[in-house]
Amino acid sequence: MDLNVANPPPEPVAALHLIVSGRVQGVGFRPFIYRLAQTQHLSGWVRNGTGQVEIHIQGNNQALHIFTRRLFQHAPPLSQPLLESCEPATVDDLDGFTIRDSAAGPCNIHVPPDLFTCDDCLAELHNPHDRRYRYPFINCTQCGPRYTLIRDMPYDRPATTMASFELCEDCRREYTEPLNRRFHAEPVACPACGPALEFTATDSAVISGNEAALTASVAALQAGNIVAVKGIGGYHLLCDASNDSAIARLRHSKPRPHKPLAVMFPSRPGSPLKCVNHRVYLSRDQAELLLSPGRPIVLARKRPGDALSELIAPGLDEIGVMLPYSPLHHLILSDFAGPLIATSANISGEPVITDNTEAETRLAHVADAFLHHDRPIERPADDPVFRIIHDRPRPLRTGRGYTPVEQSLPFSLERPVLAVGGHMKNTIALAWDRRIVVSPHIGDMGNARSLQVFEKSIRDLQSLYRVSAEVVLCDAHPGYASSRWAERCGLAVHRIYHHHAHAAAACNRQQPGETCLVFTWDGVGYGEDGTLWGGEALLGQPGNWQRFATLRPFYLPGGERAGREPWRSAAAVCWETGKDWPQRPEVPSLLRQAWQRRLNTPQTTSAGRLFDAAAALTGLCAEASFEGQGPMLLEAACQGNGMPVQLPLSRDEAGLLLADWEPLLDILMNEIRPVADRATIFHASMAETILQQARQARTIHGVNEIGLSGGVFQNRVLTELAVTLLENDGFSVTLPETVPVNDAGISFGQVIEYSAIHRDPDVT
Repeated sequence: MDLNVANPPPEPVAALHLIVSGRVQGVGFRPFIYRLAQTQHLSGWVRNGTGQVEIHIQGNNQALHIFTRRLFQHAPPLSQPLLESCEPATVDDLDGFTIRDSAAGPCNIHVPPDLFTCDDCLAELHNPHDRRYRYPFINCTQCGPRYTLIRDMPYDRPATTMASFELCEDCRREYTEPLNRRFHAEPVACPACGPALEFTATDSAVISGNEAALTASVAALQAGNIVAVKGIGGYHLLCDASNDSAIARLRHSKPRPHKPLAVMFPSRPGSPLKCVNHRVYLSRDQAELLLSPGRPIVLARKRPGDALSELIAPGLDEIGVMLPYSPLHHLILSDFAGPLIATSANISGEPVITDNTEAETRLAHVADAFLHHDRPIERPADDPVFRIIHDRPRPLRTGRGYTPVEQSLPFSLERPVLAVGGHMKNTIALAWDRRIVVSPHIGDMGNARSLQVFEKSIRDLQSLYRVSAEVVLCDAHPGYASSRWAERCGLAVHRIYHHHAHAAAACNRQQPGETCLVFTWDGVGYGEDGTLWGGEALLGQPGNWQRFATLRPFYLPGGERAGREPWRSAAAVCWETGKDWPQRPEVPSLLRQAWQRRLNTPQTTSAGRLFDAAAALTGLCAEASFEGQGPMLLEAACQGNGMPVQLPLSRDEAGLLLADWEPLLDILMNEIRPVADRATIFHASMAETILQQARQARTIHGVNEIGLSGGVFQNRVLTELAVTLLENDGFSVTLPETVPVNDAGISFGQVIEYSAIHRDPDVT
């Protein structure tokens, strides 16, 4: 008898020790590890470290092999695990697999973004037999707030704004059971132990209790009222999207007379886009983006004859649409049974309001009622905004669900740096080693609240990631609030030219020494020669830019006022060329004299101001109530394909290639032509100018790589025309995808530019 066959020897036991970084906290990663170990009959333990997960696993070799393979192949859908190390370990005397308490360790922190409500939680939310039926704060390891409630890392409940909510017996059982999907879901709660709603309105008693407060809120919306609702990253102002009177009052009171308002649509189980599809045209890319985990606002074209109010986006053919992403929003939209305006509750230009008391104080002139809750918001995160441009999602604003934006760098930094961005649409960035983290949208830096959130964001990022900046990067413009803060902060300061940062943001993955031509078209930015740039083509690579081409300069009467008064740019280009503008608004004679004497009339090459001028000359927008209104109306007016006007190219005394926009003026002022024709010709001509300047760079310098960066390239018509022309001519074109092309990408570009200047060539 063969004893070896009847009694095979036990399989040898081996052990592995793994360190996994990336997005592995706040996404159900430890319960996943526990279940995976159980299915393979392995013993060991897992625990959170400071920004990473540590795993000790032991058993037979085949089971270990399956475990390590499935660890990444079958990881939770919202996780992004990265294997830092996998080393043989000593076999310990262990009984089963356990989840250990978190432990401090080397810092490799990844802060999770806020997550949309998952299907499992939505099913419970609408199940009358579930104990969390219609509970506005339902969540699990796969969904719910993260970034906006985390106070410290590792990500554990005591380090969040949920620390003051003591778990009830049922929730504690779920929280401590490794096989439960709410195991260590840090915001976990239920009606018995979690946050609750409260409804307040003028001249009425406070209504407490989730169901009563919800009912009162929906009734107020149905009555045509404006309700300020506290969400995940701040308050929204909600009102009926088909009620002209309510929207007009919202616009008047905020005040926001023309700027587009976002619309949130009900999302029904099984057909989440049905309501949206009835009101707008959705491409496959737009539909996928709406349903993506970040649940952003997506710009989409309106259907004609829809019941939505024309006041949502006056004069524009697109509106910003979004789906509910929190259980509270799902309940409100479901009960209201129709689309709602959902615009940020803030004072124009400021970050979104997050505090209950501040909301009632500062929004009393806008909102008729308030729906509060008592879960504190640690930091604001506005809704992200995306637009499909050249078949790819392009962020116009990052925020809730996407931030902090974490990226790896193609180089290593010697010292941690903090980039404080520019002035408009500001963000900040923290970078160290091979990593960069970009904050959510902060806003325009011309007010006290933006500065407060700006300073808190700086403290928060350094605290959460355990990184202390040693160098501060700021814009070269001496008047920016962010630049003035940098000068006061006490650290070494490096100034980065505005358009160098734009160019670097577009070429951040460029090979060292590879030459690129980047068109940096925007409003205005402080240039190397002290003038206001904005229509540049920069040649070179990060850290080494040469101004190759630009637009014909002109003088702006009134300086910064021209940004909100497009007629000033129109008057300037007419005065510059000696042309008469018959439809020109009444202009004080002193203004023309000041322009002639160059008093408060800075010189600029701005493409953004040229688009403003075109909008005014066509009669679309002489006075703007928000930045970019004129160019947005001009883009919306475009129809079909227009024949471009060839703009003359010449070189100035310094050899700079100038494109002369003068031939466009007579066309723009020609009232015999339809506005749509004039707008289309203008866009086609500007795109053709980009092609012609690129061809010159290729002829002279052999350049084949083109980048597009700056706020003007938020314009889909211009950008797609330019990209098509360039690619058809053999150029390779790059347009930023992870950070906005506008000034929200400046902080990111500042880091790329600085690192290229100060990088050790042997460190890559």
